Amino acid sequence: MTAAAFDEFQGINKKEYDRRVWSWAMYDWASSAFSTTILAAVLPIYFSQVAGANLPSPAIATSYWSFGLSLSLFIVAILSPLLGTISDVIRGRKLFLAIFAGLGIVTTALLVLVTTGDWVLASILGILGRIGFNGAITFFDALLPHVAREGDRDRVSTLGIALGFLGGGILLAINVVMIWLLPGTWGPRLSFLSVALWWAIFSIPILRNVPEPSAAPARLQEGKNILTTSFKRLGQTLKDVRQYRQLFTYLLAFFVYNDGIGTIISVAAIYGAELGFGSVELILALLLVQFAGIPYSLIFGQLPDVTDKRRPIYLAFIIFNVIALPVVGVWSAHNLPANLIGARPPPYLSTDDARGEGLYKTTNSAFKIIGTWQTGQEIIRGAAQDAPYLFSADRMGRIDFKFNGQMVKISYKTGPDHGIWVVYIDNQPLIDPDTRQPALIDAYSPSMRYNVSQVYQAAKPGEHIFSLRNTDQKNPASQGNVFTLESLQVVPGIRQSNLLVIIGLILAIELVGGLFAFLTGRPFFTGLAQLLDTKRTIMVALLIYVVIAVWGYFLNSVIEFWFLAWMIAVVQGGGQALSRSLYAALSPAAKSGEFFGLFSVMEKFSAILGPLLFATAGVLLGSSRPAVLGLVILFGIGALLLSLVDVQEGKLVANRVDAALMTVPQGKDC
Repeated sequence: MTAAAFDEFQGINKKEYDRRVWSWAMYDWASSAFSTTILAAVLPIYFSQVAGANLPSPAIATSYWSFGLSLSLFIVAILSPLLGTISDVIRGRKLFLAIFAGLGIVTTALLVLVTTGDWVLASILGILGRIGFNGAITFFDALLPHVAREGDRDRVSTLGIALGFLGGGILLAINVVMIWLLPGTWGPRLSFLSVALWWAIFSIPILRNVPEPSAAPARLQEGKNILTTSFKRLGQTLKDVRQYRQLFTYLLAFFVYNDGIGTIISVAAIYGAELGFGSVELILALLLVQFAGIPYSLIFGQLPDVTDKRRPIYLAFIIFNVIALPVVGVWSAHNLPANLIGARPPPYLSTDDARGEGLYKTTNSAFKIIGTWQTGQEIIRGAAQDAPYLFSADRMGRIDFKFNGQMVKISYKTGPDHGIWVVYIDNQPLIDPDTRQPALIDAYSPSMRYNVSQVYQAAKPGEHIFSLRNTDQKNPASQGNVFTLESLQVVPGIRQSNLLVIIGLILAIELVGGLFAFLTGRPFFTGLAQLLDTKRTIMVALLIYVVIAVWGYFLNSVIEFWFLAWMIAVVQGGGQALSRSLYAALSPAAKSGEFFGLFSVMEKFSAILGPLLFATAGVLLGSSRPAVLGLVILFGIGALLLSLVDVQEGKLVANRVDAALMTVPQGKDC
């Protein structure tokens, strides 16, 4: 077999070439619905506020979510190199893509079953869905060098990212409307189902129109086992680390800096929820990233293209955004009215008649207990100091708590005889949005459970009476003889913001930035733009991520979160696309499954450490802020390692390996 015969692009006309490129890129459109709605926007918030509503705190919900994310990525990282090598040997890249995508699609559809308190089911389905999503991406990436010619890879990789932003953004916009219009939890639950359908339908083009790479240099010797051959080939690659010195240096750099990037993407929404931002504001901010990321992906992806004469203008525009967004965002957070920019409202204070912000144990005198034993005793049965009180009643047991605020979080214990209670606010039954019936707390459980919690909200802030009234229908004779209330917490106030004002400020910045770039780009930025190649452009992206991480540590308002989201849009798509295309340039095309399997190992393992950092901070420190600042170290080390990569030497090695593999006799095991 000759090297010329191995050229997969020989004999392909432009129409067929473009069809394959667009079909490949459309898979980014298909699967990005999962990364936006499931990974970034809806499911993290749904997990924190609904599935994990009975967890002790939002920080614990963030920790559990992060642990699940790390576990799924660990599993994919273990499987990817072996499966990638097998896919090279048996020419099965598309087969494995279809298997993993199918797993992700099915488990995503099953998320429609997750309701209040189902955090275990949500975790299991989320883990399986992420395994499917990330596993499929490995084989999708491995097809890039077989779909795009070498000179086109930056452009084609960026095209995929841009289509991913567009497709994921369109479905997320539809999902936002569903969440607004549908009652209770039906909006997010049906959104999960829509992701599965979207993913399945738009995966069809790549499976139909992109052929399995026509030349596989490895052949099974007669009597050889696939696993044996694959392990042998993978082991040989790992032994040849010196031969691929530049590629493995790049992999190490990617391992470090992608940890920070992946963490920002995966925990942004749930970090915002922890800071008290509203779910609609968070989802819309991430939707903003999706659509803003489309032009910025194309702009950022063009910076290394020496044939594009507009590079200085693009560079000036990006630099302006990196400076203007933090400056205007921080200034606005400190100078504009709190109800416009979503600053944290002042704490609710205790009054003569009501308790303000804070956590109150049931030993506190803030509780007024109404009801009597049959013998006329007061219904409180006490325990040791600061321990929960046990409430009992014969017919009309009732607990009143007067508070100053808007939301109350109740923590209680459940057990076999713990009764059913109706929730009242200001002596009116609270209506459950799912059932349209009075909200109930069913404290019955086959075994004892502690720290079960629910959050209830009044229509507006002020002084209110929160009440629980016994109305047990399971045991009407006794009306439930036990209810154990552990604590009540008056939750901090809801942030108020004007999104039209925030968006208007962002658009004003972009208009000024466009004018700045047009006037100053060619006169002042041409020399700097000429220095940019793919590697240096990635390093520019890492510098921007350092700014993002530092700002993320300090931010405490909705306007800053939105400005920060826009800054992420500036860099996210282009940075991802160029990282993928640079790796494709450094790795032999004939062993793409194997090498992109190794790329997946680094990608997935790199995304394990960051979420674990967040999980640890949430459990030990009660806040994820320190973990955000810690990402700066990852970006700095990643940039340092990337600076050591000699790209030209790495490309020469990849070409030599391809040429050698093309001359392997038919039937030879390699």
